[in-house]
This record gives sequence, C-alpha cells and structure tokens, in this order.
Amino acid sequence: MEGDSVTLNTGVQTNQQDRVRWYYNDVRTAQINRDQSKICTDVQCNEGTERFRDRLKLDHQTGSLTITNTTDTDSGVYKLKISSGSSDSGKIFSVSVHGVSAAEREVKRKEGESVTLYTGVINNTNDFITWYFNDTLIAQISGDQSKICTDVQCKERFRDRLKLDHQTGSLTITNTRNTDSGEYKLQINNSRFSIIRS
Repeated sequence: MEGDSVTLNTGVQTNQQDRVRWYYNDVRTAQINRDQSKICTDVQCNEGTERFRDRLKLDHQTGSLTITNTTDTDSGVYKLKISSGSSDSGKIFSVSVHGVSAAEREVKRKEGESVTLYTGVINNTNDFITWYFNDTLIAQISGDQSKICTDVQCKERFRDRLKLDHQTGSLTITNTRNTDSGEYKLQINNSRFSIIRS
C-alpha cells in the first residue's frame, strides 16, 4: 500500500559477492561492491534521475534494497544481479503498490465496537507477522504459532480483547475503548521481502 516500506532481500552477504546491482524497469537504481568502494542509490547511480528522491536504502551487509514511503509509481519489476568471480546470478521481484486515501488509513470506531486491521496478505508458514501499538509489541504470528500481549502493560491495556486471524495475520480488537486510539504498526517478514505498514 502507498506509504508502506518494502525491503527486497538478496539472501546473501555482500562479503561473499563482488557486486550487487539493482535495476528498476531495467534502469540501474542501486549498486554496492564487496569492498564498498562503489555504493550508489538513485541519483548517484543515474545523474539527473530522481525517481526515488532519497527513498532508497541499501543494506551494506546484504545488499538488500528498501524502498521507503512507497507510491503507486514505484510499482514495476525490480531486478537483482549478483556478480561473484566469473558467475552471475539474480532474482526478479514484481512490486505492486496500491493507492490508499488518508480516510482509509484512519479507522474510526465508537467505544464498544470491534475493529479489524487487515494485513492484505494470505499468511504462509514462512511469514513472520508482528503487530505493534505505539511501538509496543502486542501480537505476532509465525507459522502456526502465535503470541498475543507478551508484556504486562499490553495485557493490562487489551485484556483478552485481541484476536489474530491465522490465515491472514489480521488483528481484531474487540470491545474498543478510547485508550485503544493510537498508531498500530504491522511488520511482515519472510526470506524474500519485508513490509512495514502503519
């Protein structure tokens, strides 16, 4: 969704590779060498191109690429090319960013009603889904195991009012109270990507 961050994972350590390059619709957008003598993202890689305007982050250890504050114009094909000695390998990521209005991001309920915060994914056993309320961990699901409210403050605040959907990882808050108002953050991780949504 627009405004989310997404990380495209290489699955390697750059100290094992000579060069990691990222392309967006066949235009180089990021690169890192093993000795880190050549590191570039967006503008530095393509002078005069400011498509991502400081929204790209390159992990210096893995070469993984994070796009922050996504927009629908970030949708497209991202190609990863990894060079190691005389061999090349790569991955292709298809990224779709969907628009969302401010009204859709803000959920309003009357006290006593229930609200469900949707992940927008079908959970698979490799996904690790974590929910935070005002930066406090409140729920997580990994495979068929889930935990709700592991700390005392969370247990007191929500007291058996949180439910996790094992198929989607969506979070339902029942019998809402005005103290439930705040920012809820969703983080989805798997071996290929990670997403952060507020």
